[in-house]
Amino acid sequence: MRVSSSPVRRRRHKRVLKQVKGHIGGPRRLFRSATMAFDRALCYAYRDRKVRKRDFRRLWITRINAACRQRGISYSCFIHGLSKAEAHVDRKIMADLAVRDPAAFDALVGAAKAALTE
Repeated sequence: MRVSSSPVRRRRHKRVLKQVKGHIGGPRRLFRSATMAFDRALCYAYRDRKVRKRDFRRLWITRINAACRQRGISYSCFIHGLSKAEAHVDRKIMADLAVRDPAAFDALVGAAKAALTE
């Protein structure tokens, strides 16, 4: 008895082709190139979830550094002063304070400077 694999194959092909819907050219229409494009896309997605975290941390540090330099202190001295003052605020919140609430950020800079002079 001969078994036909066409229903299973059709489901598999439809599943892969549905996943590569936004691609252009052959990877959108041809199964073999679609599977390669899909595998590559999954690899990039996994990698770039980690890269996104790095990029946001760099952005936050850049914003904090710019705000610190306007107040006469470097980023590294600011972070060192906060650690000596035992003020535990993460960089995401500090960058948000620097942009949205300058008074609160001034208080943090004051605390860092006070801890450095002790």
